[in-house]
Amino acid sequence: MKKVAIVGCGGSGKSYVARELGRILDASVTHLDAAFYDDEWNELPMEKFAALQRELVARPAWVIDGNYNSTLQIRLEACDTVVLMDVSTVAALYGIFSRQIRHGAGHKGNGVHNRIHWGVIKYVATYRRKMRPRVMAKIEEFASGRADVVLLSNRRQTRRWLRKVAAEHS
Repeated sequence: MKKVAIVGCGGSGKSYVARELGRILDASVTHLDAAFYDDEWNELPMEKFAALQRELVARPAWVIDGNYNSTLQIRLEACDTVVLMDVSTVAALYGIFSRQIRHGAGHKGNGVHNRIHWGVIKYVATYRRKMRPRVMAKIEEFASGRADVVLLSNRRQTRRWLRKVAAEHS
């Protein structure tokens, strides 16, 4: 495990898993929200965002967290492991609101990018029905049979998996 793409709904724990895996694997960690948005929440033009990801995945070891379905293929074709944070809608909604309470709004430099508005709530609330099938199809098309795919459906399972990975890499 040297090149890890982490995907899943907002509030599912992607950034936490990325930080932990980066530490365990001694790999660079990129939170795509930090690459896509500047401090005023302006978006990086999509062609520059895709080019940046191509540079990132050319490295020998990396952990990248974020969805960005339009550029997901770049990460899936380059990774050796896909981690899908496949938590329930309730858990994801809890995740975005508890993160807001813990960290406040704005950019925190550790992968935490909080900006809760109706669009974010709607995205999280409808992720399993609307976005998850699209993400699963891309994983099947671009990573299945070539990369290990790990589905983590709750926080307890996630912590147990991280302990297992840490033990294997100690």
